[in-house]
Amino acid sequence: MDLFRRMFDAAVTAAQPAHCLPPHLPPPPAGRTVIVGAGKASAEMARVLEAHYPAAGEGLVVTRYGHGAPTRAVEVVEAGHPVPDANGGRAARRILDMVSGLTADDLVICLLSGGGSALLPLPAPGLTLADKQAVTAALLKAGASIAEINCVRRHLSAIKGGKLAQAARPARLLTLAISDVPGDDPLVIASGPTVPDPSSFADARGMLDRYRIKAPAAVRRHLEAGRDLSVERWGDYVLVARPADALAAAAAVAAEAGYRPVLLGDAVEGEARDVAAAHAALAKDVLARGEKVALISGGELTVAVADGGIGGPSHEYVLALMLACGGDPALAGMAGDTDGIDGGTAAAGAWFDGGTLARAASAGVDPAEALRRNDTGRFFEAIDRQIVSGPTRTNVNDLRVILIDGGGPG
Repeated sequence: MDLFRRMFDAAVTAAQPAHCLPPHLPPPPAGRTVIVGAGKASAEMARVLEAHYPAAGEGLVVTRYGHGAPTRAVEVVEAGHPVPDANGGRAARRILDMVSGLTADDLVICLLSGGGSALLPLPAPGLTLADKQAVTAALLKAGASIAEINCVRRHLSAIKGGKLAQAARPARLLTLAISDVPGDDPLVIASGPTVPDPSSFADARGMLDRYRIKAPAAVRRHLEAGRDLSVERWGDYVLVARPADALAAAAAVAAEAGYRPVLLGDAVEGEARDVAAAHAALAKDVLARGEKVALISGGELTVAVADGGIGGPSHEYVLALMLACGGDPALAGMAGDTDGIDGGTAAAGAWFDGGTLARAASAGVDPAEALRRNDTGRFFEAIDRQIVSGPTRTNVNDLRVILIDGGGPG
């Protein structure tokens, strides 16, 4: 467990605002500086900005409940995630108003990170927050990817898909973002409030049809009647931390421990148990060659949690991987979400080694049944094999590690 935890902590540290934000702060403007933002890391980003930027002025950022940080001038609002709530809606309206009416001498710094989409739920005219909540909850339950969910959100929003950038004109706009998405696409990070949106209303309708979502009538009418607009790019956009940075930090820890790190990519997507099966097969192939290797991957997996189950993609991946590895003492694995919260659990993720199946048997818990019911959070909690960090106040998506031929950390 010690090595897994050290790798997880190294990945999180690489994406901490205190580490990655200060080098990208701009010169002060001639006029005002307005700081806005949204995401699980936005409050910590605002705290760090205030500590390092002499022109830090008024502003407001919105973050997930429990992810706040102490600031001086920038107000921090906590709101609902992954399902939006009224706090987020009020904050989004205030942010849009705050950047309106500025001059060309002014500067808007927008701090974005994963979770920002749900935390900026400003419905388009004719829609309500309840409409957006219903659609978001249904897509999450159906197992839609974050990119698919964000496509729908942008087309139901008055602030996403470049609309915040439009409101800020003619002020200078600088977006500083921590990426939590495969491919680091600025349009997907927080649903791109400061970048143009090339997707269409037809694309959003297609997402609902693909997952057979029974959306509220107002949502269907809005998506049917919507006219695609060209949103001109305005301002600069800087990625201050990426999933690849976190994987590289974890790989360095593995190498120090004597493992040869092999990176499987920072944009792995798919159903958690399917990816686990593929990774288990790869691990067994490496093991057959007698190598001491750490297979490391990032990205975001999905799982549709059955009613009554408590879990998330990282827990699901680890349980499916453990069963596929069959208790082999030469194989151990972990997965954790770098924001510190995996799905509906209170933990970042979970881990196993060659003795975990026996531990589960002694505890009287059935891993196969837990996987069938997507009740992975309760399973790993019962055998004390969770990674519990609390909110990390950053987010570069998941870290997954398989240790081969080194045994499990103890």
